[in-house]
Amino acid sequence: MTDSIAAAAGFWRALALGLALVALPASGAFAKAQPAEGVAVGKASRLSALVPAAEVENAAAQQYRDLLAQAADKRALAQPDHPQLQRIRAVATRLIAQAPQWNPRAAQWKWEVNLIGSNQVNAFCMPGGKIVFFSGILDQLKLTDDEVAMVMGHEMAHALREHARERMAKGELTNVGANVLVQVLGLGQVGQAMTGIGAQLMTLKFSRSDESEADLVGMEIAARAGYDPRAAITLWTKMSQASKGSPPQWISTHPSSATRIAELQRNLPRVMPLYERAKH
Repeated sequence: MTDSIAAAAGFWRALALGLALVALPASGAFAKAQPAEGVAVGKASRLSALVPAAEVENAAAQQYRDLLAQAADKRALAQPDHPQLQRIRAVATRLIAQAPQWNPRAAQWKWEVNLIGSNQVNAFCMPGGKIVFFSGILDQLKLTDDEVAMVMGHEMAHALREHARERMAKGELTNVGANVLVQVLGLGQVGQAMTGIGAQLMTLKFSRSDESEADLVGMEIAARAGYDPRAAITLWTKMSQASKGSPPQWISTHPSSATRIAELQRNLPRVMPLYERAKH
Protein backbone atom coordinates (compact mmCIF):
# COMPACT_ATOMS: atom_id res chain seq x y z
CA MET A 1 0.00 0.00 0.00
CA THR A 2 2.99 2.29 0.62
CA ASP A 3 3.80 2.25 -3.10
CA SER A 4 0.21 3.20 -3.90
CA ILE A 5 0.33 6.12 -1.49
CA ALA A 6 3.62 7.29 -2.96
CA ALA A 7 2.17 7.04 -6.46
CA ALA A 8 -0.88 9.02 -5.35
CA ALA A 9 1.33 11.71 -3.84
CA GLY A 10 3.30 11.90 -7.08
CA PHE A 11 0.11 12.30 -9.08
CA TRP A 12 -1.22 15.11 -6.94
CA ARG A 13 2.13 16.92 -7.06
CA ALA A 14 2.08 16.67 -10.86
CA LEU A 15 -1.54 17.80 -10.99
CA ALA A 16 -0.84 20.75 -8.68
CA LEU A 17 2.09 21.78 -10.87
CA GLY A 18 -0.07 21.53 -13.96
CA LEU A 19 -2.82 23.66 -12.41
CA ALA A 20 -0.25 26.21 -11.22
CA LEU A 21 1.20 26.47 -14.70
CA VAL A 22 -2.24 27.01 -16.21
CA ALA A 23 -2.91 29.80 -13.70
CA LEU A 24 0.31 31.67 -14.46
CA PRO A 25 0.20 34.52 -16.99
CA ALA A 26 1.71 33.67 -20.34
CA SER A 27 5.23 34.86 -21.02
CA GLY A 28 8.26 34.12 -23.17
CA ALA A 29 7.60 31.49 -25.82
CA PHE A 30 3.96 31.26 -24.79
CA ALA A 31 2.97 34.87 -25.27
CA LYS A 32 2.36 37.22 -28.14
CA ALA A 33 1.26 40.76 -27.51
CA GLN A 34 -2.18 41.05 -29.05
CA PRO A 35 -2.17 44.05 -31.39
CA ALA A 36 -5.20 45.92 -32.65
CA GLU A 37 -4.86 43.84 -35.81
CA GLY A 38 -4.34 40.13 -36.18
CA VAL A 39 -6.21 37.11 -34.90
CA ALA A 40 -7.19 36.67 -31.26
CA VAL A 41 -6.41 33.16 -30.03
CA GLY A 42 -5.64 33.68 -26.36
CA LYS A 43 -2.67 32.40 -24.40
CA ALA A 44 -1.01 29.09 -25.12
CA SER A 45 -1.42 26.35 -22.51
CA ARG A 46 1.12 26.37 -19.66
CA LEU A 47 0.84 22.58 -19.46
CA SER A 48 3.34 22.24 -22.28
CA ALA A 49 6.04 23.37 -19.84
CA LEU A 50 5.72 19.97 -18.15
CA VAL A 51 7.45 18.39 -21.16
CA PRO A 52 10.99 19.68 -21.94
CA ALA A 53 11.04 21.39 -25.32
CA ALA A 54 14.57 20.21 -26.11
CA GLU A 55 13.63 16.57 -25.63
CA VAL A 56 10.58 16.87 -27.87
CA GLU A 57 12.49 18.72 -30.57
CA ASN A 58 15.41 16.28 -30.48
CA ALA A 59 13.05 13.34 -30.82
CA ALA A 60 11.25 15.09 -33.68
CA ALA A 61 14.55 15.75 -35.45
CA GLN A 62 15.47 12.06 -35.22
CA GLN A 63 12.07 10.96 -36.55
CA TYR A 64 12.43 13.50 -39.34
CA ARG A 65 15.82 12.12 -40.34
CA ASP A 66 14.44 8.59 -40.29
CA LEU A 67 11.50 9.60 -42.48
CA LEU A 68 13.75 11.31 -45.02
CA ALA A 69 16.08 8.29 -45.09
CA GLN A 70 13.14 5.98 -45.77
CA ALA A 71 11.88 8.26 -48.53
CA ALA A 72 15.36 8.43 -50.05
CA ASP A 73 15.61 4.63 -50.03
CA LYS A 74 12.39 4.52 -52.05
CA ARG A 75 13.61 7.31 -54.33
CA ALA A 76 10.68 9.42 -53.17
CA LEU A 77 12.65 12.27 -51.63
CA ALA A 78 12.77 15.33 -53.88
CA GLN A 79 16.22 16.56 -54.85
CA PRO A 80 17.19 20.21 -54.24
CA ASP A 81 16.60 21.17 -57.89
CA HIS A 82 13.05 19.77 -57.96
CA PRO A 83 10.71 22.61 -59.04
CA GLN A 84 8.02 21.80 -56.47
CA LEU A 85 10.57 21.64 -53.65
CA GLN A 86 12.06 24.97 -54.70
CA ARG A 87 8.57 26.42 -54.77
CA ILE A 88 7.60 25.36 -51.24
CA ARG A 89 11.02 26.38 -49.89
CA ALA A 90 10.50 29.86 -51.33
CA VAL A 91 7.16 30.09 -49.52
CA ALA A 92 8.74 28.76 -46.33
CA THR A 93 11.49 31.39 -46.35
CA ARG A 94 8.91 34.16 -46.16
CA LEU A 95 6.78 32.45 -43.51
CA ILE A 96 9.69 31.46 -41.27
CA ALA A 97 10.68 35.13 -41.02
CA GLN A 98 7.35 35.74 -39.25
CA ALA A 99 7.58 32.77 -36.88
CA PRO A 100 9.42 34.37 -33.91
CA GLN A 101 6.46 36.68 -33.31
CA TRP A 102 4.56 33.61 -32.11
CA ASN A 103 7.41 31.77 -30.43
CA PRO A 104 10.75 33.52 -29.84
CA ARG A 105 12.59 30.18 -29.70
CA ALA A 106 11.71 29.67 -33.36
CA ALA A 107 14.51 32.08 -34.26
CA GLN A 108 16.99 29.40 -33.13
CA TRP A 109 15.22 26.41 -34.69
CA LYS A 110 17.04 24.63 -37.51
CA TRP A 111 14.21 24.85 -39.99
CA GLU A 112 14.07 22.27 -42.78
CA VAL A 113 11.63 21.90 -45.68
CA ASN A 114 11.41 18.75 -47.77
CA LEU A 115 9.10 17.18 -50.34
CA ILE A 116 8.18 13.50 -50.54
CA GLY A 117 6.63 11.96 -53.63
CA SER A 118 3.37 10.41 -52.46
CA ASN A 119 -0.33 10.51 -53.30
CA GLN A 120 -1.10 11.54 -49.73
CA VAL A 121 -2.93 14.84 -49.41
CA ASN A 122 -0.90 15.85 -46.41
CA ALA A 123 1.77 18.11 -44.93
CA PHE A 124 3.15 18.63 -41.44
CA CYS A 125 5.60 20.62 -39.34
CA MET A 126 7.29 18.78 -36.48
CA PRO A 127 8.36 20.52 -33.26
CA GLY A 128 11.53 22.44 -33.95
CA GLY A 129 10.54 23.47 -37.48
CA LYS A 130 10.87 20.26 -39.52
CA ILE A 131 8.44 20.62 -42.46
CA VAL A 132 7.35 17.98 -44.97
CA PHE A 133 4.95 18.33 -47.88
CA PHE A 134 3.68 15.32 -49.81
CA SER A 135 3.36 15.86 -53.54
CA GLY A 136 -0.25 14.68 -53.44
CA ILE A 137 -1.43 17.83 -51.68
CA LEU A 138 0.14 20.00 -54.39
CA ASP A 139 -0.95 17.88 -57.35
CA GLN A 140 -4.43 16.77 -56.34
CA LEU A 141 -5.58 20.11 -54.94
CA LYS A 142 -3.67 22.17 -57.52
CA LEU A 143 -2.62 24.63 -54.84
CA THR A 144 -1.70 28.20 -55.65
CA ASP A 145 1.25 29.75 -53.83
CA ASP A 146 -1.19 31.55 -51.53
CA GLU A 147 -2.88 28.24 -50.69
CA VAL A 148 0.49 26.56 -50.12
CA ALA A 149 1.22 29.36 -47.64
CA MET A 150 -2.05 28.67 -45.81
CA VAL A 151 -1.26 24.95 -45.50
CA MET A 152 2.30 25.67 -44.36
CA GLY A 153 1.25 28.42 -41.98
CA HIS A 154 -1.30 26.09 -40.39
CA GLU A 155 1.28 23.36 -39.85
CA MET A 156 3.89 25.81 -38.58
CA ALA A 157 1.34 27.16 -36.12
CA HIS A 158 1.01 23.74 -34.47
CA ALA A 159 4.76 23.77 -33.80
CA LEU A 160 4.91 27.43 -32.77
CA ARG A 161 2.01 27.09 -30.33
CA GLU A 162 3.60 23.91 -28.90
CA HIS A 163 0.48 21.81 -29.44
CA ALA A 164 2.42 18.53 -29.44
CA ARG A 165 4.02 19.34 -26.07
CA GLU A 166 0.63 20.25 -24.65
CA ARG A 167 -0.90 16.96 -25.87
CA MET A 168 2.03 15.02 -24.41
CA ALA A 169 1.76 16.81 -21.06
CA LYS A 170 -1.95 16.10 -20.81
CA GLY A 171 -1.28 12.49 -21.72
CA GLU A 172 1.34 12.17 -18.98
CA LEU A 173 -1.00 13.62 -16.35
CA THR A 174 -3.80 11.32 -17.49
CA ASN A 175 -1.59 8.23 -17.49
CA VAL A 176 -0.30 8.99 -13.98
CA GLY A 177 -3.84 9.57 -12.76
CA ALA A 178 -5.07 6.36 -14.37
CA ASN A 179 -2.36 4.27 -12.72
CA VAL A 180 -3.09 5.79 -9.32
CA LEU A 181 -6.80 5.07 -9.62
CA VAL A 182 -6.16 1.46 -10.52
CA GLN A 183 -3.70 0.94 -7.63
CA VAL A 184 -5.41 2.92 -4.88
CA LEU A 185 -9.02 2.13 -5.67
CA GLY A 186 -8.43 -1.44 -6.83
CA LEU A 187 -10.38 -0.99 -10.05
CA GLY A 188 -8.78 -4.00 -11.72
CA GLN A 189 -9.24 -4.77 -15.42
CA VAL A 190 -12.56 -2.97 -15.75
CA GLY A 191 -11.05 0.14 -14.20
CA GLN A 192 -8.05 -0.05 -16.48
CA ALA A 193 -10.29 -0.27 -19.53
CA MET A 194 -12.32 2.75 -18.41
CA THR A 195 -9.30 4.90 -17.59
CA GLY A 196 -7.61 3.77 -20.81
CA ILE A 197 -10.43 5.34 -22.79
CA GLY A 198 -9.90 8.59 -20.88
CA ALA A 199 -6.19 8.51 -21.61
CA GLN A 200 -6.85 7.95 -25.30
CA LEU A 201 -9.20 10.92 -25.48
CA MET A 202 -6.69 13.15 -23.69
CA THR A 203 -3.81 12.21 -25.96
CA LEU A 204 -5.38 12.78 -29.34
CA LYS A 205 -2.81 14.24 -31.69
CA PHE A 206 -4.53 17.59 -31.94
CA SER A 207 -7.84 18.74 -30.52
CA ARG A 208 -10.52 20.72 -32.32
CA SER A 209 -9.37 23.85 -30.50
CA ASP A 210 -5.77 23.16 -31.58
CA GLU A 211 -6.87 22.89 -35.20
CA SER A 212 -8.97 26.06 -35.03
CA GLU A 213 -6.09 27.95 -33.45
CA ALA A 214 -3.66 26.69 -36.11
CA ASP A 215 -6.06 27.83 -38.84
CA LEU A 216 -6.10 31.38 -37.49
CA VAL A 217 -2.45 31.69 -36.50
CA GLY A 218 -1.38 30.17 -39.82
CA MET A 219 -3.54 32.61 -41.74
CA GLU A 220 -1.98 35.55 -39.91
CA ILE A 221 1.58 34.29 -40.45
CA ALA A 222 0.90 33.91 -44.17
CA ALA A 223 -0.75 37.33 -44.39
CA ARG A 224 2.21 39.02 -42.69
CA ALA A 225 4.46 37.26 -45.22
CA GLY A 226 2.50 38.80 -48.09
CA TYR A 227 0.22 35.89 -49.01
CA ASP A 228 -3.48 36.54 -49.58
CA PRO A 229 -5.39 35.26 -46.52
CA ARG A 230 -8.51 34.77 -48.64
CA ALA A 231 -6.69 31.70 -49.95
CA ALA A 232 -7.55 30.00 -46.64
CA ILE A 233 -11.18 29.96 -47.78
CA THR A 234 -10.40 28.52 -51.21
CA LEU A 235 -8.06 25.97 -49.62
CA TRP A 236 -10.68 24.54 -47.28
CA THR A 237 -13.27 24.63 -50.03
CA LYS A 238 -10.94 22.45 -52.10
CA MET A 239 -10.31 20.20 -49.09
CA SER A 240 -14.02 19.75 -48.56
CA GLN A 241 -14.62 18.89 -52.21
CA ALA A 242 -11.69 16.47 -52.25
CA SER A 243 -12.95 14.64 -49.18
CA LYS A 244 -16.59 14.80 -50.34
CA GLY A 245 -17.62 16.46 -47.12
CA SER A 246 -16.30 16.23 -43.56
CA PRO A 247 -17.57 13.94 -40.77
CA PRO A 248 -20.15 15.50 -38.42
CA GLN A 249 -18.36 17.90 -36.09
CA TRP A 250 -19.59 16.20 -32.92
CA ILE A 251 -17.80 12.95 -33.84
CA SER A 252 -14.71 14.47 -35.43
CA THR A 253 -11.52 15.61 -33.70
CA HIS A 254 -11.28 18.48 -36.18
CA PRO A 255 -13.70 21.25 -37.06
CA SER A 256 -15.85 20.55 -40.09
CA SER A 257 -14.93 22.34 -43.30
CA ALA A 258 -18.01 24.57 -43.02
CA THR A 259 -17.09 25.57 -39.46
CA ARG A 260 -13.48 26.23 -40.43
CA ILE A 261 -14.47 28.39 -43.37
CA ALA A 262 -16.94 30.40 -41.27
CA GLU A 263 -14.30 31.06 -38.59
CA LEU A 264 -11.69 32.04 -41.16
CA GLN A 265 -14.14 34.40 -42.87
CA ARG A 266 -14.91 36.07 -39.52
CA ASN A 267 -11.21 36.74 -39.02
CA LEU A 268 -10.40 37.97 -42.52
CA PRO A 269 -10.99 41.66 -41.62
CA ARG A 270 -8.34 41.34 -38.90
CA VAL A 271 -5.61 40.07 -41.24
CA MET A 272 -6.36 41.74 -44.57
CA PRO A 273 -4.64 45.01 -43.49
CA LEU A 274 -1.52 42.99 -42.63
CA TYR A 275 -1.53 41.45 -46.09
CA GLU A 276 -2.14 44.77 -47.83
CA ARG A 277 0.87 46.33 -46.08
CA ALA A 278 3.10 43.30 -46.65
CA LYS A 279 2.53 43.13 -50.38
CA HIS A 280 3.57 46.77 -50.94
